[in-house]
Amino acid sequence: MIPGLSADGRTLVLGGARSGKSGYAQALLAAQERVRYVATGYPPGDGDPEWAERVRRHAAQRPPTWQTIETDDLPPVLAQPGPPLLIDCFSVWLARLMDKHDCWRAQRTPAGLAGEIAAAVEAWRACPVTAVAVSNETGMGVVPDTWSGRAFRDQLGLLNQQLAAASDHVWLLVAGLPVRVR
Repeated sequence: MIPGLSADGRTLVLGGARSGKSGYAQALLAAQERVRYVATGYPPGDGDPEWAERVRRHAAQRPPTWQTIETDDLPPVLAQPGPPLLIDCFSVWLARLMDKHDCWRAQRTPAGLAGEIAAAVEAWRACPVTAVAVSNETGMGVVPDTWSGRAFRDQLGLLNQQLAAASDHVWLLVAGLPVRVR
């Protein structure tokens, strides 16, 4: 068994931008022929060529036998039996959720947001298969100078704490090097 991965367990991989967290998460499951790769990012085609290129690069790094699922509805996917899961990533999922709840323009955090986060965390905790999830660690940088930046940073910090508490293993990637947290 690869260090950091447990059968029928949950492994959370945290890190900053370009820290190597996605590559490490994929390496944890590299020996698996079949993996359900849950892509939470918006699909390309919204007029952002840089984002489209990121999505293309991520897809090109996956083995052809891995199934890609593009969704922001995580609880049903986490509840399904089957091959291992890789969720990349919870931070993009949270941004989409905050979009859905109009948090940015309204400058408020609605009650519905907390309920959806709690449902995803509970689904993570109860996931019946080996699962690896990626999330950004944003709390070690500059304090954002906008309400939306601070709200996202704060919500993601709270989400990461809940995911970590519900995980069997937690890794932090720093400059491409994995550091075991739990």
